Amino acid sequence: MLELQGITAGYDRRGPVVRDAHLALRPGEALGLLGPSGCGKSTLARVAALLHRPDRGTVVLDGTPVTGFRHRAPRALRTAVGVVFQQPRLSADPRLTLRDLVTEPLRATGRRHGADEAVAALAERVGLGPDLLGRRPHEVSDGQLQRACLARALVLRPRWLVCDEMTAMLDASTTAALVGVVEEYRRETGAGLLAVGHDPVLLGRWCDRTADWGDIAGG
Repeated sequence: MLELQGITAGYDRRGPVVRDAHLALRPGEALGLLGPSGCGKSTLARVAALLHRPDRGTVVLDGTPVTGFRHRAPRALRTAVGVVFQQPRLSADPRLTLRDLVTEPLRATGRRHGADEAVAALAERVGLGPDLLGRRPHEVSDGQLQRACLARALVLRPRWLVCDEMTAMLDASTTAALVGVVEEYRRETGAGLLAVGHDPVLLGRWCDRTADWGDIAGG
């Protein structure tokens, strides 16, 4: 289970954007988190993905309280969570080709063996042709880059996925394609999903249940 218990977080301790948030996600479950822009959803998503240390509260992942975040998180926990952000151009190194972008987590965790085959299979799954893998972010569209970012999130086969408004910048066909990839992966692996957004129709169709920001966080 992924649990957020009493999370208070932000980038200024004097004015946290998240106050006393509680959330629980069961294995295999898809939970949609609804809320308006600027309410703190993305900050909470980064906490859930172990990318931002909360000021107060506890993150419990698979029964283990998390004591380190970002590079200080234990590898076994850090690699259990895959994350896709809203703006792919802010989360992709512009110097890397799309192939290197997808391969990066494998190299960082010493899993080079079979990397070429794994990346090729994932690229096909997310809809990236071999010709696109040699391009850099500025040479592809937002939708193509987000496909690569999703492949990067899946390459370590995480048990948990955090999608922070993953489809907000995409057209309807690309949105449908990437949601389909996530759901296919979840059916295969039993991964849990936290999908953050402000579109109740999309999250209502995608997720098993939805939670409103006002119900999980204090004022």
